[in-house]
Amino acid sequence: MQDEALSEAARAFRGRSVVSANDFTRADILAVLEAAGAFEGRAGGPGSTPQEPRLPGRVLGLLFFEPSTRTRLSFESAMLRLGGSVLGFADARVSSFSKGETLNDTIRVVAGYCDAIVLRHPNEGSARLAAEVSTIPVINGGDGSNQHPTQTLLDLYTIKKAMGRLDDLRVGFMGDLRYGRTVHSLAAALLHFDVKLSFIGPPSLKLPPDLRLEIEEAGRLGIEVESLDEVEDLDVLYITRIQKERFPDPVEYERVRASYRVDREALLPLGPELKIMHPLPRVNEVAPDVDTLPGAIYFQQTRNGVTVRMALLDLILGGGA
Repeated sequence: MQDEALSEAARAFRGRSVVSANDFTRADILAVLEAAGAFEGRAGGPGSTPQEPRLPGRVLGLLFFEPSTRTRLSFESAMLRLGGSVLGFADARVSSFSKGETLNDTIRVVAGYCDAIVLRHPNEGSARLAAEVSTIPVINGGDGSNQHPTQTLLDLYTIKKAMGRLDDLRVGFMGDLRYGRTVHSLAAALLHFDVKLSFIGPPSLKLPPDLRLEIEEAGRLGIEVESLDEVEDLDVLYITRIQKERFPDPVEYERVRASYRVDREALLPLGPELKIMHPLPRVNEVAPDVDTLPGAIYFQQTRNGVTVRMALLDLILGGGA
């Protein structure tokens, strides 16, 4: 029955937009992670094996109204490795948006040129709006401080690979809890599993009240503290940078930006089994000496982005069908 449910969830991704982690069911998540496992070792890098083209002739549109390295390049790599091609822009100043074209019109136009769109935009809700007007699937590559659902899927895949499970885990989030869209998306998705979620951050960067209430009502809320020193038991620590670009007050940003920096010494009390994650880019919140800890898996996390996005594109565009 479980296999049937996963197969049904996988089929339901065909032609589907991916806007928010809140739209995922447990079966949705597991279906994508299972599909990603089939692409393991085929997403490039040393020891990878050639991938048979599954999406020849398909075109992916990349519309990035905000800077991006990992999300844009991993989607591009994923599509190329599937045998498809990409078009788009990484700077809105080179698009007709700079002439005053609305997002609605941009989406309608680009939908005539490709088979799916990945959109990154600074405004919350932009991906939902795009999906409503588009005639092809829209994948949210990050909309302001709101959601980043494909990052969530690769984060979950990374946790499952590292821990062997997604249930019975203690996950801590540290840093920008208010504006960090990766925190919002991953925390929401983890509510489908038997986890305890704890949060470490300054009072000015607390979780949005609605998300905190959802976590509390689900019985998943652990502790909320201001310092890592107050935390004792974690399986996974998910660190985020203090995001200057999201801060309305530069003075407040300067006050808190250096307060949440971890180094090897700060993490050792949490034990050698701790897995340390970060969506990157990092600035100064994770010291270089953390990189050599066996539990530091943030570079594996970024590599998993290609694998998971290959699986997601394959499901949405019907590769091999």
